Amino acid sequence: MQKEKKLFSLMAFIGPHRAGFITAIVLAVLSVASGIVPYFAVARMVNLLISGEKNFLIYLIWGAVALITYLLKSVLHGISTRCSHEATFHVLSELRRAVADKLTRVSMGYLTDTPSGRLKTTMVERVEQMEVPLAHIIPEMTANLLIPLAIVGYLFALDWRMALVSLITIPVGILCYMAEMKEYPKKYGAVVQAGKHMSATTAEYINGIEVIKAFNQSTASYGKFTDAVRQNTDLILDWMKSTQGYSALMMTIWPAVLIGVLPIGCVFYRNGSLTAPDFITIAILSLGIVGPLVGAIFLTDDFSKIATITGEIGAVLSEPDLKRPEQRQNLQGLDTDLRNVTFAYKDTQVLNGVTLNIKQGTTTALVGPSGSGKSTIAKLIASYWDADGGSITIGGIDVKKMPPEQVMDLIGYVSQDNFLFNVSVRDNIRMGRPKATDREVEAVAKAAGCHEFIMGLDHGYDTVVGGAGGHLSGGERQRVAIARAMMKNAPIVILDEATSYTDPENEAVIQDAIGRLTRGKTLIVIAHRLGTITDADQIAVVAQGKILDAGTHEKLLKRCHLYAQMWAAHTQTKDADMRIGGGEHV
Repeated sequence: MQKEKKLFSLMAFIGPHRAGFITAIVLAVLSVASGIVPYFAVARMVNLLISGEKNFLIYLIWGAVALITYLLKSVLHGISTRCSHEATFHVLSELRRAVADKLTRVSMGYLTDTPSGRLKTTMVERVEQMEVPLAHIIPEMTANLLIPLAIVGYLFALDWRMALVSLITIPVGILCYMAEMKEYPKKYGAVVQAGKHMSATTAEYINGIEVIKAFNQSTASYGKFTDAVRQNTDLILDWMKSTQGYSALMMTIWPAVLIGVLPIGCVFYRNGSLTAPDFITIAILSLGIVGPLVGAIFLTDDFSKIATITGEIGAVLSEPDLKRPEQRQNLQGLDTDLRNVTFAYKDTQVLNGVTLNIKQGTTTALVGPSGSGKSTIAKLIASYWDADGGSITIGGIDVKKMPPEQVMDLIGYVSQDNFLFNVSVRDNIRMGRPKATDREVEAVAKAAGCHEFIMGLDHGYDTVVGGAGGHLSGGERQRVAIARAMMKNAPIVILDEATSYTDPENEAVIQDAIGRLTRGKTLIVIAHRLGTITDADQIAVVAQGKILDAGTHEKLLKRCHLYAQMWAAHTQTKDADMRIGGGEHV
């Protein structure tokens, strides 16, 4: 697998929608500017009143200006917010689609290592948390910083001394803000990690509730869940306590701008260095500096989260793809060859030089003790992972040199942990070939031994199977999954203990159906019941990550000690089951 990671760039997603964000910024600046106009209007009216102006129409005009610009502020803010949110939701949609698409291109090892609850949190909650930074910070923070700068510039034009006085509280407030933010990224990162752990623990608790009850593990499992919730709560409270005092102090000091402006302004006015109109204008406009700055500071709370959020999303999007070319290869037949294949999962060596030839159109069974590497071999053939060493070829071409779509077209895979989507039975089967007609779906279901139980469901083929197929039994889910693989009509079919949940009677029906539906195809079977694969063209015995021996059932009984032991154990279990079954009739 390619180890290099492509760096995640949020700007790559923002770029196509920059027009919407620029429009939002311009409108936000105009909105905040409109909100400042009433301050000028009030200052003007007070100065007119002091100067003895008695023309009521002038006051009415300035009052109208204040009212109109105040209303205009709300209108422009609304339009700006709409523009920024439209652009933002496009970005969020594309981010989610990018994450979903990435998950189809990474190795199964990454998906196996990462809890589904954690991936769900990244795709849903973390992406959703980008809404405030994108929709509000970009336009509103820009406006909330530009307008105070413009006011301060105007105050300097009136009287530079009073302009400096109006800024006295800002450095003190910034010191409080810096103290608040000192541990902010670290503590917020810890809160995010605790939230991910809580999400994964919750998913595990809900999904395993049946096992928890069956084995009376409610106390231990609930304790694990509550510990995760408590840890998340404690970290949030600790985060809030560490910032609350500084935040309250900052919000007390910043608005107190008149504490300096009024007494110092009076001194300058008394000594004749500041006129009354300028004094009044500066006093009123100084109040307009703090409001936008406070709004900007509130947004920095979300701004500081961006690094953590984008880091988590970027960790998924930067995960290396399985390195594959895009051009399809011309195959010479469909023989499958494994040559000295090695593979390690994390720090554990799983396969140690596997060599196996699977002829086109034959049935090969992989048998061996649990954990010997049977499923890993099957998954490597299907390109779920890349082999660390050696080669796997289909039709003489290394699977690493084929695009993933070509490998997937060649192989139909049914695992022991089959998954059905929360749609109808018909649509689950049709996923094997989306253009299949209803008649073709039902024909495959009949051949796979599904038709009878499907027709017994409330709505037949239109019955919704529930999340992960939860409305069906384990055996029923497996038979639907087998029908789906057969509908795909791939020339190579892999059954990874696909009949593990079926009873012996139904297993015989399914084995007969598989025999008919895979006639002329290459069939690779991993089975825990040796009695179902005795007619295989080749049985490969896997032990400790190697092919111990390969041959027919009869040959292996004579020359492979491990296979003979496994067969003896199988027949003893079968005889015991028959005796128990016979006893039940007595």
